[in-house]
Amino acid sequence: MTNAAFRRTQLDALVEAQGATRATPPLLLSADPYFDLAGEEFGRRLLLTTDTTGAEYCLRPDFTLPIVTAYIADGVGKPAAFSYMGPIFRQRENGPAEFDQAGIELLAQPDGDVALDQVLTFARAALSIFGVAPDIRLGGVALFESLLVQADMPDAWRPRIRNRFGHTEALDRLLARLEAAPDVQRQQQPSRAELVDTVTEQMVASGLSLSEGRTPDEIAGRYLEQQALDAAHVPASTLKLLRDYLAISGPVLQALTQVEALASRHRLMLGSPIRAIRRHLNGLGECRVSFDASFSPRLDYYTGIVFEMTGPNGEVLASGGQYDRLLERLGAAAPIAASGCSVWVDRLEAEVSP
Repeated sequence: MTNAAFRRTQLDALVEAQGATRATPPLLLSADPYFDLAGEEFGRRLLLTTDTTGAEYCLRPDFTLPIVTAYIADGVGKPAAFSYMGPIFRQRENGPAEFDQAGIELLAQPDGDVALDQVLTFARAALSIFGVAPDIRLGGVALFESLLVQADMPDAWRPRIRNRFGHTEALDRLLARLEAAPDVQRQQQPSRAELVDTVTEQMVASGLSLSEGRTPDEIAGRYLEQQALDAAHVPASTLKLLRDYLAISGPVLQALTQVEALASRHRLMLGSPIRAIRRHLNGLGECRVSFDASFSPRLDYYTGIVFEMTGPNGEVLASGGQYDRLLERLGAAAPIAASGCSVWVDRLEAEVSP
């Protein structure tokens, strides 16, 4: 048996040793949930096909979504654990590609901290099979959300800032826009009914259809929403707070101390999410661990702690975290605790010297 085959065998044994149900989702899946949850950017990476009814399907681009969807269909509530190892399919710049992933998904576990520790331990063990001692980058989604809730700003801006968290360039553009916006008093606006009448008259006069495309009511609603946002001023001190927080990055203990100092200066109560991060540090052994305040997967269903593990070449070899909102987004009646991770097998094999 070659070294590569032996490592694959060891990894498969690790997957089996998690005490979890081995998941084998179908290779062909509905594409709609991926567009709904991950957006057009991720959608461009799908390998798509269309059936005779026009419905779109994709070759399996990950394991998490079909595993969670099947769990919901079976009836949510009971603790469940799933492990997997197999191919996924995603477009890349030089053409479509097939990759192997291994991972675990822990759903509705009674102790979320224990579940996340198991996920982190699994990822580290998988990398150690290939002789990789990773650098680990942690992010705190709950920490940022707690800061955002307490920050002085109009409520209308909180979800828009949250939706860009993890999109570094998009969030920077939004903050720059808010920094450049003048502090103006909100002017009297026409009522929605008055605005709908005005838009209707203009559309009829221009020969535009009132039923095709956006309706007068939709146009009026969008206009009023934008006017309300433009009039909702975010204080300069709050924008500086956000900039200062997002700039924090470095060795984990040093970075968390900086977050605590920032919270103290602004009288923010961030102790609970900071303690949550600290609780998991002992389980990370001798790995080099950093905390990046701006780091989050570009998916809004992630919640508490998120992580990436990289090798000597800077390639992401494993990633995951807590995603308590995913099951609710897929139809569950309430948030359900969930933690998981994916390990990129092909990238790990590339890290190993021949």
